[in-house]
Amino acid sequence: MINNVTLVGRLTKDVDLRYTSTGTAVGTFSLAVNRQFTNQAGEREADFISCVIWRKSAENFANFTRKGSLVGITGRIQTRNYDNQQGQRVYVTEVVADSFTLLEPKQTTEQRPRENTYRQDQPKESNGMDASSDPGFNYTNFDNYEPENPF
Repeated sequence: MINNVTLVGRLTKDVDLRYTSTGTAVGTFSLAVNRQFTNQAGEREADFISCVIWRKSAENFANFTRKGSLVGITGRIQTRNYDNQQGQRVYVTEVVADSFTLLEPKQTTEQRPRENTYRQDQPKESNGMDASSDPGFNYTNFDNYEPENPF
């Protein structure tokens, strides 16, 4: 079976970097990817694709990118589901990024202001961003969840 995705697009906002209770870094982000054709009005539309990246790659991705950064990612499509606080089953389809490439000069990225006040150099224990504290960021038994190693 083949499940391989390659995307080139711009970040719609800064990467949301969090840590599991075991200290594993996980970053979530959305990429705006232009379609290859225009609509009837002659405008180019975009798809907004939800993505997740894990471990050291997540930390590096969050450190080197900002809202609007042009990036390329490779990974795979993954689906999951969970019950939200209202007891409704929620289905999520996202791209799990295995690697990324920065596609614009460092100066261009650095000129963009950061969206949030989260400082990347804060220790994990005090950053206030624990993945288990957000009900919308719920993997089935998230603290024990580790993505499959494809190698």
